[in-house]
Amino acid sequence: MKNLFSMIAIAILFTTILSCGKDEGKLPNISFKTATGYTSADKTILVGDSVVIGINSSKAEDKDYLKTFTVSKAIGSAAAVEIYNEALSGTTGDTYAHDITVHGTIAETEKYTFTVVNKDGLTNAVSLTLTVQ
Repeated sequence: MKNLFSMIAIAILFTTILSCGKDEGKLPNISFKTATGYTSADKTILVGDSVVIGINSSKAEDKDYLKTFTVSKAIGSAAAVEIYNEALSGTTGDTYAHDITVHGTIAETEKYTFTVVNKDGLTNAVSLTLTVQ
């Protein structure tokens, strides 16, 4: 009986230790700024026009932090190219905001993707497409 009790206690302890494994975590938060003067959805503009696109991002868990922020651009059907990359730390690891001014230079579609990555490597992104005429 003593051995049975010991085996049950060990099994409970083992199960408890395994359940304390690394949490999968939550995706970092990212969204477009929607205040007056910002473009936050697909839009058609003229060659020569410019728009301001802004994002807000934040960590989703207290013990997590943001690690990197990138902006990529794809023109037409071409592959996306990274046009901005920033390592985040300190207060920008908790919350981060970024604005980018985009100029319509050629008549084509331009897809912009804004990506934030946290310390666990979890990624979240938002994107929009400008049609330049």
